[in-house]
Order: sequence, then structure tokens, then C-alpha cells
Amino acid sequence: MERSESNVLGFNSIALGSAVFTAGDSVFTVVAFCILLVLIRIYAWKPLMNIMKAREEHIASEIDSAEESRVQAEALLAEQKEVLQQARLESQTMIENAKQLGEKEREEIIKVARAESERIKEEAKSDITREKEDAIKALREQVGSLSVLIASKVIEKNLDEQSQSALVQEYIERLGDDK
Repeated sequence: MERSESNVLGFNSIALGSAVFTAGDSVFTVVAFCILLVLIRIYAWKPLMNIMKAREEHIASEIDSAEESRVQAEALLAEQKEVLQQARLESQTMIENAKQLGEKEREEIIKVARAESERIKEEAKSDITREKEDAIKALREQVGSLSVLIASKVIEKNLDEQSQSALVQEYIERLGDDK
């Protein structure tokens, strides 16, 4: 490329190849660019920045909302953990109470069974004692009647020792047969 400088109409100009650039063109281009920047700033930059600011505020509010939701979720999780722990404690307490109640009932049943056993044993002892007394009474009556009978027989006949033994044996056998 060939470069040459010349003064056209009092302005310095630069020629690059076949195109010629003058200082006036440069000033005009700079002024037009500044006007374009002002127009872009008024009509495009402010609305664009407003949109960006609105987007930024929306994103910030979404982040705040998400953070608030996270905090609420953590609080709810902590509350649920507390409720679960409370339920576990209640179930443990209920199990312990049931065990204690079962143990008390078992002891009460054993106590009642022992008392009943003791009562039955005492009744049996009293029945045995009564039966024993009845047997002794019956035996005394039989011995008494047997003694009277033997005495009457002895009186009727004067017996020797052998006859007396035979007579007693006979009465004892009769006694066994009467039962």
C-alpha cells in the first residue's frame, strides 16, 4: 500500500491507495460516533440496563427465596427429627411401662397362686386332721365295744390264754369284714 499526504482545501488528508481520508472526515466520524453513543445510551443502553437490573433483582429474589426455602426445610427437618426422637422415647417408655406392668401382674399371679396353694394346703391339713380325729374316734368306739364284748365273753366263759387269743383274733377279723 502506498501512502501519501496532501493538503486538500486546507485540511490535511491522508491517501491510502485510492481512498483519501481528510481530517474533516475524521472529525465528522468522531462527532457522528459520539451522537450515536448518546442515542444508543438514551434509547438502547438505559432500557438494556433496566432489563439487566430487573433480571438481576429477579435472580436475587429467587436466590433469597431458595435460601429461605432451604432454611425452612432445615427447620422442618430438625422439627421432624425432634418429633421422631420424641416418638422413640414415648415408645421406649411404653415398652418399659408394659414390662413393669407385666412383671407386676406376674408377681400378683404368683402371689395369688401361692395364697391359693397355701389355702388348699391348710384345708387339706384340716381335712386330714378331721379325718384322723374321726378315725381315732371310730377306733375308740370300736375298741370300746370290742372291749365290752370281750369282757362279756370272758365273763360268760372262763377262758384260758389260748382261747382268749383266738377270741380276740376272731373279733379283729369281724371288724375288718364290717368295714
